[in-house]
Amino acid sequence: MLTQFLQLPDNMISWHNLQETHQIQQLISSSQKHPVLIFKHSTTCSISHMAKMRLEENWNFSNIETWYLDLKQFRNLSDQIAETFSVHHESPQVLLIENGECIYEASHFDISCDEMAEVIDYHHK
Repeated sequence: MLTQFLQLPDNMISWHNLQETHQIQQLISSSQKHPVLIFKHSTTCSISHMAKMRLEENWNFSNIETWYLDLKQFRNLSDQIAETFSVHHESPQVLLIENGECIYEASHFDISCDEMAEVIDYHHK
């Protein structure tokens, strides 16, 4: 149930930087134990900055591993992620991975911690 996803102090997100191809397999392996979030961020886009800020302000999960991808530096990784998880590339975009599969995908202002919580709750029933 959702009780295992408790709020962190000050809604802190501890980002892992996604910068190398082998890390995709690493996060897939981690997703076998707990949900993993990938946030694809364009550092030059104001909408992407707003989406990241809203995500960080509303973050209330402690058992989700979080990965940050800088699209300007690592666009090839974004393409590989889109192919691996069968999603269309967007920016900004979040993917919630569990058991090696994307269970939630959203972009722009559709990124929602509340919706992620509902999806997690549904998958843990």
